[in-house]
Formats: sequence, structure tokens, C-alpha cells
Amino acid sequence: MKQLLLNKKKTLGQFILIKLLLSYIFSCAVSADEKKSPEELASALGVKLNSRPWHLANIWWDFENKIENFESLEIDITIDRDVPESYNLYIAPCGSAKINGMQFYGGIQTNINGWKNMRKGKRVHSGKGVIFSRWSRDQKTPIGLDHVQTVTKANLVESAGYEGEFASVRRPYQWEKGEYTWGITKSRSVQHKGQEATWFTCWIKDDQLGTRTEIGSLLFEGEDFTFDASMSAFVEVYATSKLPNSHIPEVNVGFGMPRINGKKIPLKAASAYYPKTVSEPHEPGPKERLSPDCANVIADGEQCIVKVGRIFRRDEKNRSHALNLK
Repeated sequence: MKQLLLNKKKTLGQFILIKLLLSYIFSCAVSADEKKSPEELASALGVKLNSRPWHLANIWWDFENKIENFESLEIDITIDRDVPESYNLYIAPCGSAKINGMQFYGGIQTNINGWKNMRKGKRVHSGKGVIFSRWSRDQKTPIGLDHVQTVTKANLVESAGYEGEFASVRRPYQWEKGEYTWGITKSRSVQHKGQEATWFTCWIKDDQLGTRTEIGSLLFEGEDFTFDASMSAFVEVYATSKLPNSHIPEVNVGFGMPRINGKKIPLKAASAYYPKTVSEPHEPGPKERLSPDCANVIADGEQCIVKVGRIFRRDEKNRSHALNLK
């Protein structure tokens, strides 16, 4: 009996040792993969990646109708883990939206950058923050910083044409794992260059703390606005001069149903799309920029969850699919 117990203990010890060794080997393999660049990991799968930015996943909400008398937009964001500033990750709950035909977008980034003063100057990198940008109506006519209003000396701004003519306001904000709401709200109307124009103010709310932080405002031509019948969200890995070759973090990001004028808008459809090439809005034809396949989107009630992980080869028939939101 004693010998039997000794044998059982020996077998159990060997089992634990093998388990520990396998765990160590696996962790070493994962660690080795983490050190490899996305380009190296993609190359091992026979895929050649082009330069960043990389749209990892796009979500589209198609509404039943356009929304007249637009006053506000807000979208909830859920992030399941901290993403350090050693990555360039852009979580855009508003990836593309239009009011009166004018396109805008916004969200949170691990590394915001821009000009410190209300004029072109040295580019400043401020770490994590919130961003709100708009394009000129035709995306070809320059739009100046007279379309931008800041709220603090920490704000960064930019007006440029390398992604179509745009103006932008950004503010440092130390977001982390948690739940947030990104939104814009119609503010006051003013006379601008002899015509009516209206300021829209961007803000972010920490849903756990209940604190709301104003980011800044952008000026849109017009006084009454109609929100288009569709909008998107996306998750992106981008490039900066400070961090030109960011790796891809593992993270799960949730986007709630958009609320316009405080209400959820009836949906005609929702879908996910994983870009292979990116077509810039101001450029004719596709601009070859092969994005890595490393994300999947699932529907979870009213929420769209973007699961970002390791690079894989996607079956082309799965490059887009419906999202059955409830």
C-alpha cells in the first residue's frame, strides 16, 4: 500500500513537471511571437503588409431613415484591458458620419499628436487622448483652424490635407480598461464668413466615475442639420513619427448602439467589414494598403465586439458579414 502511494505521488509529480514544462515552452513561443513585427508574422503566412494605418475592422450601422434636426451623437465604448502607449491604437466609435453631407469622425487614441498652438508648428506627442476631426465639404478645399475651438492649454490641434482637407481638435485623456461614452453635442450658432455656422462640442464620459470631460469644438457650416442614414466605427493601428512601426495589441473593444438626439435609432442593418485595401476619401480609386487580418467582430445583444488578436489568413468569403444585433 505504501509503495502504491509512493508511485501515485511520483506519477503526479511527473505530470506536474510535464505540465510546467509545456507551459514554459508555450510561454516562450508566445513571447517570441510578441517580439516579431506584424510584417514578420504576416510574412510567415505568405502575406505582405503595406504601410500603416491598418483598419483592422469596420462596423457599419444602416438606419431606416436620415435623422433631421440633429443635436447630438453618443456611443458607448467598452475596453477589456489596458493598452499601453507603446502601441498606436485608434478606437473610433465614430469612424465615419455625415451631417448635411459633411464628414467627421472621432474616438480615443493611445498616442495623440498635433500642434500645441493655434497655428502650424512643431508636432507634439501627448500620449493617450481623445480626438474629433472633420473634413471640408469636398475634402479638397482647405479648412483652417478658425474651425477649431480649444478648452485648455493642453489641447492639440491640426489643419492639413494629407488625408483630405481636415481640421481637428485633440485633448490628452488617460483612458484605460473600462467603460466610456464618446459624443458630440450641438452648441451655439455664429456668423462665419458671412454665413450661418454652428459649433459642435466633443466630450468623453467615464461611465464608472460618472465624470464628463470636454475635448473641444469644431465649426460646421449651417444652422439646421440632418444626420446621414448610416455611420461606421473602426479599430485601427496607425503610425506616428514617434512610433512609426507599432505592433498590434490584443484587446477586445465593444461599441454600443449609436444614440442620436438621446435615442437609439431603428436599424435597417448592421455589418462588419475587414478591409483588404483602403480607399482614401479624397483619392480616386483604391490605395493599396493591405491590412493584417487579426480581428473578428461578433454581435452581443446591442453591442458589437471587436476581438483583436494574432494575425491569421481570412477566407475571402468572410471579409464581410451581417451583425444580428438585438
